[in-house]
Amino acid sequence: MTESRTTQIFLRLGAGATLAFIYFPLVVIALYAFNENISQTWPIEHYTTKWFSVAWNNPEVRDALWLSVKAAFGATVIALILGTLAALAVSRSRFFGREIISFLVILPIALPGIVTGLALQATILNVLNPIGISFSIWTIVIGHATFCIVVLYNNMLARFRRLSPNLEEASADLGAHTFQTFRYVTFPLLRTALLAGGLLAFGLSFDEIVVTTFAAGAGLETLPIWIFRNLSRGDQQPIVTVVATVVMVVSIIPVWIAQRLTSDDGPLTGGTR
Repeated sequence: MTESRTTQIFLRLGAGATLAFIYFPLVVIALYAFNENISQTWPIEHYTTKWFSVAWNNPEVRDALWLSVKAAFGATVIALILGTLAALAVSRSRFFGREIISFLVILPIALPGIVTGLALQATILNVLNPIGISFSIWTIVIGHATFCIVVLYNNMLARFRRLSPNLEEASADLGAHTFQTFRYVTFPLLRTALLAGGLLAFGLSFDEIVVTTFAAGAGLETLPIWIFRNLSRGDQQPIVTVVATVVMVVSIIPVWIAQRLTSDDGPLTGGTR
């Protein structure tokens, strides 16, 4: 079916309006990162890159950046392991309650972040603290992993469902044991899904603030928390916009790479895709 020229123009205008609605505020905050003046006025009269140097030389910003990277990396590793195992169990086994397990794994992404954060904080204060486990980077990692697992689970479940079982059966028929089949047949077909899911989980964890607020405790600040704390300080506005721009870019890049990795996925039957 071929649309008329009027329909094509209308669809393109609709797509353009949607993109403008989503990304215009992000463009504005990115432009403010180059504003020479401390005050946020529009239109911007003079542009400069000096605030990037000021932000980089700020020890609080560097510490917050490093903490965000470590927390996102830790949450991604946990999500890769647990999300893949859960997807493997659900996709390869038939047992009572399988759909309930799938629902429970996906549920954390639908829960409000403040609910997850409150639950985690209460657990740390009332259950873990008496046995010597208090707020730390690990509580942040665990809090982030609860919703990052969902991303990996959905990604891997979709890949497992498209993976033909004939490939593994053929490998077994040719004499390969379970680990050889996984190494030479299954894992190569899962690599892009693992990498894409890991990148999405990293981006999701890197800019999380609600759960982090409850899981970090005192003295630990990720970049989003630093931004929120300094947002109302007028003398910090240029640095805040720079940090916000960096967080935005760091979040966009993994999502873009993940989209590129999975955009050409076709049936995984062992031949050329």
